[in-house]
Amino acid sequence: MRSWLASLRVYGDRRMLAILLMGFSSGLPLALTASTLAIWLKTAGVSLTAIGLFAEVGLAYNLKFLWAPAMDRIRLPLIGRLGRRRSWAVTTQLALALALLVMAGRDPIADPWSVALIAAVVAFLSASQDIVIDAYRVELLDEREQGAGAAATQVGYRFGMIASGAGALYLAAYFGWFWSYAGMAALMLVGVVTVLMTREPRLVAPPVRGSWFAETVVAPFAEFAGRRAWLVILVFVVLYKFGDALAGIMSSPFYVTLGFTLVDIANVAKIFGTAASIAGVFLGGAAVYRLGLMPALLICGAFQALSNLMYIVQLWAGPDPTVLALTIATENVTGGMASAAFVAYLSRLCHPAFTATQYALLSALAATGRTVLAAAGGFLADHLGWQPFFLVATAACVPALLLLVYLMRLAETQQPRAVPTQP
Repeated sequence: MRSWLASLRVYGDRRMLAILLMGFSSGLPLALTASTLAIWLKTAGVSLTAIGLFAEVGLAYNLKFLWAPAMDRIRLPLIGRLGRRRSWAVTTQLALALALLVMAGRDPIADPWSVALIAAVVAFLSASQDIVIDAYRVELLDEREQGAGAAATQVGYRFGMIASGAGALYLAAYFGWFWSYAGMAALMLVGVVTVLMTREPRLVAPPVRGSWFAETVVAPFAEFAGRRAWLVILVFVVLYKFGDALAGIMSSPFYVTLGFTLVDIANVAKIFGTAASIAGVFLGGAAVYRLGLMPALLICGAFQALSNLMYIVQLWAGPDPTVLALTIATENVTGGMASAAFVAYLSRLCHPAFTATQYALLSALAATGRTVLAAAGGFLADHLGWQPFFLVATAACVPALLLLVYLMRLAETQQPRAVPTQP
């Protein structure tokens, strides 16, 4: 059995560096249509009501599965010799750089509708880039490497968000908003160069031949619905991160209630917590590589569930900064481990012929547990009190783990689907 040190060596593969840099390119545009954009609008004097409406430009991230089938099947004509994945990746990245340059030259006070329209275009292109980069990662690695790939892309994504968050604000403070967004446009070239220097994954034909619509739109969903226990799999995908998200969405209000200052929360939760999360995703990727996907998913999920109990320890300790550091380290390390294993699992669920479509759909479903379902957290905390709430959040992790045990036993009774070896 491989040692944990040997398992961590998978990160030395040059493909992991490529995936990390693609993750950076994927995370870069997000803040530029959300938090960074909101600060630009506020400093320009745009009303809070209008700033709130700008949040709607991010709808593309929730709807990306609608155009993912076209990106799965269509090879772009002009640069098609790069291959299906690379041509789409380079096209969306260059288009993003151009859109950000156009956005940099707009005045949100003189022409707010123009800024909103370009922000919507940036969000659409960013969601499209996510589709192709997720598919690229899945197809570039074998099953054992998916956990490490998930960790690499998440770390890159976080660095991309730091660049377009703190980095863009520093540029705006010293050089103005034009150079801030122009600088972010230039950073999109990191993704372009990375894609051009990385080989194209092997193309896999659809298993069923038919019309273009049947192959492109119907077949990805029909293939998934033809699997054994596919409904159970989808419910599991929705629930796996639910308990963790339920507790996490109320963590900052909880810290404020205990008496921690904003500086305490910023220093420990944001800076130290981000570092702990990065360590967690690397450990989760190594766990998948060493233990196998399903056992790692179960163990990391169990750790993720138990970490919610640290909030109760924090409640007993009160505003103790040492306990706060321990609570945040536990929550972020275990959450990062589970996230890496979960992304690897979503990757494993994708049929090689429909990677972009199926991953876009599965990731959208996974987001419902973190957003729609977890939105009830405030109501529960209000009516139950903090200790019962965190016990409920811990218990909310159990259904997903039970479903996972069922799926593991089911997998033992059937042969796993073969994934073509990469050339």
